[in-house]
Amino acid sequence: MLLLGHTGITIGITWLAQESAAWLKALPVQRQQLQVEARNADPPVEKPRPALDYRLLLVGSMLPDLVDKPLGVWLLSESFSNGRIFGHTLLLAVLLLGAGLYLYLGRRRVGVLCLTLGTLAHLVLDQMWLNPRTLLWPLYGLSFDRVAVEGWLPRILNSLVTEPAVYIPEIIGAILLALFFWNLIRRGRLNSFLRSGRVESHLERKQTVGEYRD
Repeated sequence: MLLLGHTGITIGITWLAQESAAWLKALPVQRQQLQVEARNADPPVEKPRPALDYRLLLVGSMLPDLVDKPLGVWLLSESFSNGRIFGHTLLLAVLLLGAGLYLYLGRRRVGVLCLTLGTLAHLVLDQMWLNPRTLLWPLYGLSFDRVAVEGWLPRILNSLVTEPAVYIPEIIGAILLALFFWNLIRRGRLNSFLRSGRVESHLERKQTVGEYRD
């Protein structure tokens, strides 16, 4: 899977999950609102949770390739000769997760967790469980399998028009990215997204205009 597949599918699934979570959260909140109104009491105020940074999620969705392709295919091709090395290991994801949890629990910062989520999505979309020697490195030894990396880029470009397993995920990813950014542009939230990386759920948008209250 290539750029559009990784970024678009990761963003699309996360975006849909955020919307679904907002609707599920609204159900008990609405019941609680009715109970509060019946007692004429002030509704409880929830402490806001840190919002996902979709910019870092995008970076994380390509982080394994950003690490491995320059090293394994170009800079150190004679040593590794593989475009899936350190960045495609579960070890990297675990280290990122540990750092992310430390920052979240200590400082309520979710940036590294967003990188971790994108990295894990990349490993899943690349089906790395089919290559346990890389995924579970260094349990099977310190070396990586060597593959032919000569002419890697021309082969990738050719597969974009000849192999459905390559171009179909890219088309799906492109559609999801287009919908995601069109939604931001339509609501005039593109500049805000570029500054903060935050994407409001549907119910948060309704709350902003006064149609929904927590």
